[in-house]
Amino acid sequence: MAPNDSAETTGIAADEATGTMAGRRRAARYVVPVAVAGVAAATIGLVPALADSGDPDLPKITAQQLIEKIAASDTEQLSGTVKISTDLGIPSLGGLAGSLAQGGDGPHGGSSADPQEKLTELASGTHTLRVAADGPDKQRVSILDSAAEYSVIRNGDQVWAYDSKSDEAYHATGDKASGHAEKRGGATTPDGVPTTPKAFAEEALKTAGPTTSVTVGGTAQVAGRDAYKLVIKPKQGGSTIGAITVAVDAKNGVPLKFTLSPSSGGKAVIDAGFTSVDFAKPAGSSFTFTPPKGAKVTEADDAKAQQQAGKRAPEFKVPGGPAGLDELAGGKGVKVIGEGWSAVAEIEAPGGRAIPTSPKSGDVPPAAQQFLDSFGDKVTGKFGSGTVFKTRLVNALMTDDGKVYVGLVTKDALVRAANSAN
Repeated sequence: MAPNDSAETTGIAADEATGTMAGRRRAARYVVPVAVAGVAAATIGLVPALADSGDPDLPKITAQQLIEKIAASDTEQLSGTVKISTDLGIPSLGGLAGSLAQGGDGPHGGSSADPQEKLTELASGTHTLRVAADGPDKQRVSILDSAAEYSVIRNGDQVWAYDSKSDEAYHATGDKASGHAEKRGGATTPDGVPTTPKAFAEEALKTAGPTTSVTVGGTAQVAGRDAYKLVIKPKQGGSTIGAITVAVDAKNGVPLKFTLSPSSGGKAVIDAGFTSVDFAKPAGSSFTFTPPKGAKVTEADDAKAQQQAGKRAPEFKVPGGPAGLDELAGGKGVKVIGEGWSAVAEIEAPGGRAIPTSPKSGDVPPAAQQFLDSFGDKVTGKFGSGTVFKTRLVNALMTDDGKVYVGLVTKDALVRAANSAN
């Protein structure tokens, strides 16, 4: 293995390399890593995505050069298999998400093929995905299991999602289809959920700043391809993130594997990597879809109208999860305490109302309450009293007087932030 230059680079240099990081809102320093980790409702019982099969001898490269290599990559076509393992230290979301999505109207309250509901499954456990991309407007992501397959297919302004288990399809057009799809490499689903190492890596690099150390940590071989390892670490204490390691294809600059390790040690929180990859143009048939005869088809507009009419239960969102955090960043009633990886968002509850944390209030579904209780700790301080809802990555302190403190920080760091604000 070549003795790679592990010289540190700052976020300023990273900004110059990518041209995409300048002007990020302060709050993004805690929002972005959540989006990296979470999925729809919350973002690794780690079985490694792919064990390194050797350390290739590659030319020296600096961290700055490796970031530039990622930024300059023009690869827009690929297909392959990705294994994603996630261990946030919370109960499985699959059954909970399903029961809450159905609400009081039963299974007809929504579509099992709706990506916003189905993709919550990626928030825990290990999953195998088949991915394909052909430029910015054609992507396909399929979640495979032993007896069924779930696919999201984007082709221009058309998006189809199909769940073979329930024989249900979901269809969106126009702006609803565009969503937050990535411009290169089919990195995300139309709902913005990262599904490849490239998507995870791009989100992680957005956090680079003076509080971040970026180095080259050697080489590896992933999916049969030689790669450099880019290591991103917080310089500050108090963060739940220990390190992020990205294996970058030595030839074309495409991230092949992403691993987020917690500061507490143990299994990785997220491990996503290609087990096989091909950079040839995928077959055009990969991006076409016609619902099977007899399949139930739900149109996005109809689903939205149902929700607005109150025919579906409101979505339950895990405290501190990525859903809605983009809206919180820079929003009214939000203040950021600290900076960088130890930043904490202080959020005022609407109207100063206390957030319900007891089933006696009648505002929390029993299934949701059981979920909350499984990772909540009572705490006190200058701020008063409240409950810390904790995962291995995102922690949130909900005070009894209606404030929320959330960040990628430890419980003690949350309490310190709440005390400093009072």
